[in-house]
Amino acid sequence: GPTHHGLYDLAFFRCIPNMTVSAPMNEEELRNLMFTAQQDDMGPFSIRYPRGKGVMTNWKTPFKKVKVGTGRKLKNGTDLAILSIGHPGNFALEASEELKGKGIDVAVYDMRFVKPLDEVMLHEVFSKFEQIITVEDGCLIGGFGSAVIEFMGDHGYASQVKRLGVDDRVFEHGSQSELYQEAGFSTPQIVAEAEKLIKKAKQADRKYFAG
Repeated sequence: GPTHHGLYDLAFFRCIPNMTVSAPMNEEELRNLMFTAQQDDMGPFSIRYPRGKGVMTNWKTPFKKVKVGTGRKLKNGTDLAILSIGHPGNFALEASEELKGKGIDVAVYDMRFVKPLDEVMLHEVFSKFEQIITVEDGCLIGGFGSAVIEFMGDHGYASQVKRLGVDDRVFEHGSQSELYQEAGFSTPQIVAEAEKLIKKAKQADRKYFAG
């Protein structure tokens, strides 16, 4: 129901000093983040514990310590970048495959950490891409997409960033797929937003060269 969606942790944990804030994309990442969090050199550490069905059949993978504040590049691309945190990274990968069939080459990054952000990876993204989509299953105000835009502003980048996530309203009870659709970050909606960004960029290029 509306009081139990678990939408706000990424945003409110971000403002706590010395806090590590993470979210796993799949079972393997969950295991590795939990293994990392209990190491002796770790301070306060939050991990999203996702609900619903898993995405991996063989999920009992060896434990690996994750370097805090590092993401993963899941797929190379040239036209647009999708940055995700947590389970919606699976939607981003699905969307990238659909977009490939439409002639749009998408890079996909699983950031893993909202705090600290992988700044090396973000410098790579903003240096290469003018169109970027962020995807999160949390509130947009103060969340992952906000953190990415703050990074962009602090470092003087000027890419076009579209944030997909939960806007500023109360969501009622529903299945996960229904709520993803209502919030606007299901796989088809990521595909649609990517197509809009690419179309807008092409129109801007035509106007520039025509002028």
